[in-house]
Amino acid sequence: MTVKENLRPGGRSARVQASVHKAVRELMAEMSRADVTIPLIAGKAGVTPSTIYRRWGDLQELFADVAVDRLRPDMQPVDAGSGKADLEAWAEQYAEEMSSGPGREMIRDVLAAQAGANACKCAEFTRQQIGVIAERAKARGEVFPDVDRVMDQVVAPIMYRILFGDVPDAARVRDLVARVMGATD
Repeated sequence: MTVKENLRPGGRSARVQASVHKAVRELMAEMSRADVTIPLIAGKAGVTPSTIYRRWGDLQELFADVAVDRLRPDMQPVDAGSGKADLEAWAEQYAEEMSSGPGREMIRDVLAAQAGANACKCAEFTRQQIGVIAERAKARGEVFPDVDRVMDQVVAPIMYRILFGDVPDAARVRDLVARVMGATD
């Protein structure tokens, strides 16, 4: 089952989503995630369990939706003065955040959902961030690799290592960036 998009931003649907997301975050902070249930979430959010089932379908889809919301960037990538420096700063922060305990948990939630829409949203967030860096570099007159190349040669190796237990250190991330930037020279 796919997550339904808000039809009325700011309306009842948005208020329900906000209260349910808040309830999930609070319950997961208070107890083991294995003990979090839809009836508990509904009670804390002030909605009926049927509201949650109707909107999200099951607990895993709800967890994935909450994770996507938390993974949404809340600011533009740092402007460090050059495309390479911007990408290095962004990639190091990305690797650090995604490899943290909460980051790994959010990744697992997104990937465990039945629908692939949430994973696609996360990939689009990443693409947008890299797009900002690319546009900034191009505005400076710099050569910058296309977004897909950065996704394949920087983001994918970082995510692979995070998923399979090897946290990429800053030196490894800088090496990935240097390689993708060197391919554009």
